[in-house]
Amino acid sequence: MGRDRLEDVIEILDLEELEVNIFRGVSLQERRKRVFGGQVAAQALVAATRTVPEDRRPHSLHSYFLRSGDVRAPILYQVDRIRDGRSFTTRRVVAIQYGKAIFNMSVSYQVGEQGLEHSLQMPEAPDPETLPTLKERLEGFGRDLPPEAVRPRAVDMRWCDPPGWKPNENEDARAMVWLRADGKVPADPFIHTCLLVYASDYTLTETVMRTHGRHWTDAGVMTASLDHCMWLHRDIKVDDWWLYVEDSPAACGARGLARGVIYDNSGRLVCSVAQEILLRTPSD
Repeated sequence: MGRDRLEDVIEILDLEELEVNIFRGVSLQERRKRVFGGQVAAQALVAATRTVPEDRRPHSLHSYFLRSGDVRAPILYQVDRIRDGRSFTTRRVVAIQYGKAIFNMSVSYQVGEQGLEHSLQMPEAPDPETLPTLKERLEGFGRDLPPEAVRPRAVDMRWCDPPGWKPNENEDARAMVWLRADGKVPADPFIHTCLLVYASDYTLTETVMRTHGRHWTDAGVMTASLDHCMWLHRDIKVDDWWLYVEDSPAACGARGLARGVIYDNSGRLVCSVAQEILLRTPSD
């Protein structure tokens, strides 16, 4: 598993059950040493869901990244069955490496119900097929990039910025990016949900950095996800294009907050996201 390819990501979501409530996962073997946050969040969701009745779907998850994960070692996921109610089920998952917790997540599930509906309207956005690929966008930066920056990825990402966009100081702390799984995904809606969780951690850091004229490829910049929260409103097909509309309302104390809403290609709002990010720069 040397690359972040779609088939590899789907494979690592199939966790091994070691014992009741205990599962084991492996990581993609990449140049970077830290486990990608989206991976451990998606695997934790898989572990939790293996303990929940099939008539219940996840509607919210709240996660904390506690330590850097090591891609060379397996990750154990221990599930605590917090509550089994008539309408809602709650699970807590702790991811463990070398005897220490590296991540925890609380997930809430609900049986299907009908109720009131409303959502924000999707903003106008250019056709994703007309936008540059991630590789083309990074090449427009005019700098040498580490191999991991331009490696093949499981998800095709197309920013709505003009080609060759570079971070500029006082740039608006907002972004829109189209994403789509780079290949065909099995029909199981839960696999699509897990891949949405995986990909939702890709682009938020960049939104926090925009207004400061910084980018994660800059020398001396250090970033890490501190937490990650998602509210899943509707199902989505991640192998169709979906639009991630992001903003960053604040940064302070070497931390930045990013928010996002996700629309499917028909314009329905399917998910809301919030994440706090650790951001250290050479001037700090």
